[in-house]
Amino acid sequence: MTNRKLALIVEHQHPLTLASAENIQRACQCMREQRIGAVMVSDDGITLKGIFTGRDAVRAMAECCDPVTTRIETLMTPDPTTIAPNATAIEALRLMSDGGFRHLPVVEAGRIVGIVSRGDFKGLELDHFEDETSLWERIA
Repeated sequence: MTNRKLALIVEHQHPLTLASAENIQRACQCMREQRIGAVMVSDDGITLKGIFTGRDAVRAMAECCDPVTTRIETLMTPDPTTIAPNATAIEALRLMSDGGFRHLPVVEAGRIVGIVSRGDFKGLELDHFEDETSLWERIA
């Protein structure tokens, strides 16, 4: 299949969410344990408040933040761009490319459904997206 719906990609996910008051050390430990690159921030486990990524962790280290006392809400991206589960893989790839980010929360009716990253997409989906991007670059 070359352009799956995101609902299919995230259907068996149990996305990691942490409360905004958690510290960045806990967020980084969870990301390492689960081998993921982002944590969705939610104080109720349902509503997305923000996203904390590996890039945020690098920024914390560069700014010499104390990982135990610094809360993830101080470094997260608040109200991140999201996408609906009925959107397609190509739409998600476009949104991530245009926004310059690698993780995209999937949200429906204000509720966290899952999260996608470039690694979630199959070869044909990536090929289709790259062909589309190449075409636009030649037109411009």
